[in-house]
Amino acid sequence: MITLALGTPVLTAAEELPPLPEPLSLADALAFTRSDVPLIELAQAGREEQAAALAEAQSLTGVRMGVVGRLRAVDVARYSINRDRNDSDARLAVSKRLYDFGYSDAREEAARLAGEGGEWRYLDARQEAHLEVMQRFLDVVLADLQYARDNEAMAGAFIAADRARDRHELKRLSDVDLAQLESEYQEALRLRMQSQTQQRAARSRLAIAMGRPNELVANLIRPAAPDLAAPVPDYETVLAEIRESNPEIRALRAEVESARAKVEAARNDHGPVISGELDASYYNRETNTTHPFGASLVLEVPLLTGGAKDAGLADARAKWRASQARLAAAENALSQEVLDLVLRLGNLRLTIEGLKVRGDYRELYLDRSRALYELEVKTDLGDAMTEISAVRLDMAQAEFDWMMTQARLKALAGRLLPEEATK
Repeated sequence: MITLALGTPVLTAAEELPPLPEPLSLADALAFTRSDVPLIELAQAGREEQAAALAEAQSLTGVRMGVVGRLRAVDVARYSINRDRNDSDARLAVSKRLYDFGYSDAREEAARLAGEGGEWRYLDARQEAHLEVMQRFLDVVLADLQYARDNEAMAGAFIAADRARDRHELKRLSDVDLAQLESEYQEALRLRMQSQTQQRAARSRLAIAMGRPNELVANLIRPAAPDLAAPVPDYETVLAEIRESNPEIRALRAEVESARAKVEAARNDHGPVISGELDASYYNRETNTTHPFGASLVLEVPLLTGGAKDAGLADARAKWRASQARLAAAENALSQEVLDLVLRLGNLRLTIEGLKVRGDYRELYLDRSRALYELEVKTDLGDAMTEISAVRLDMAQAEFDWMMTQARLKALAGRLLPEEATK
């Protein structure tokens, strides 16, 4: 269990949320994270925007209905039989686009594909939020271990400086040597205070990542050491899987296809449109040319667009090309990132094995220093205890790097979240 080394931790529970468990485990931190953190909200807003764009594209071939009312007075013609000057009327019209030579279909396909990309980006955002909470939680544990190491070092420096003062009073230590030890103590004290402030800052970052910025936890449960028995995954195998299922790549592929569909839509824009219309009218002043009901089949053929069609097509093609370039760049970056992560796992395995040996050595060295201390023989017991704390910090850093590297590989494959890992 890791405890915050501050006088009074700031814990303010949000009224609408259940309080955080005490002590807090990594699983609890992930479970109690709000679902409306800004990163996820931005992705959700993107989904809603794309859903609206799809609805707008589908409305092109939808039924449209409107009412037109007109109050009108006329100067009746000299030979008109109906002498009523009130020529007001009302008209109910229903229309539907029947065929536009592929324009509306291309618009709808582009919007649908963009929506698929938005779903993949939503998954990517949720995974990033998950990784952020993991990293911030582990940062708190590391900050506490850093404080423990610096506190041990400060205590050792204080004892050395205090003994030096006594020896200085007895004229057994020079002014220069005393000043050196005093300086070392002040530096150790500064590092300890700096570590203490980092404990507070790390907890604040964790609270923000969880979407609960006013709730700073005091006690955390350190995660269990990762299982290093499994072999480091093969790069080519992992890369092939990730290329097929990576959320960002899937989103970019959908966006490329969406851009291609927009090119098709731009090619058919400003083209012929066939529509059907029905209308019902009421006339206050009926004549030989007024009619209560009507049906029409309308063909619209634009002849000149002033260059608007060519400009729209050029713009769509440029955006399609840009989307292909973004996809290619992302695939290259993904290959390098996967390679870096796989290589890091191999390096971390060696680092952790080396730290285990170093830890065994430091434990034996500490036992010897304690034995000498009990025999009242001059010893470096304080330094030995500081080294033990340093090994624990380095081991935790390496183990947490291993955990985060494994988690990032799962995220790249779109399998980080529990509900996605079972698919």
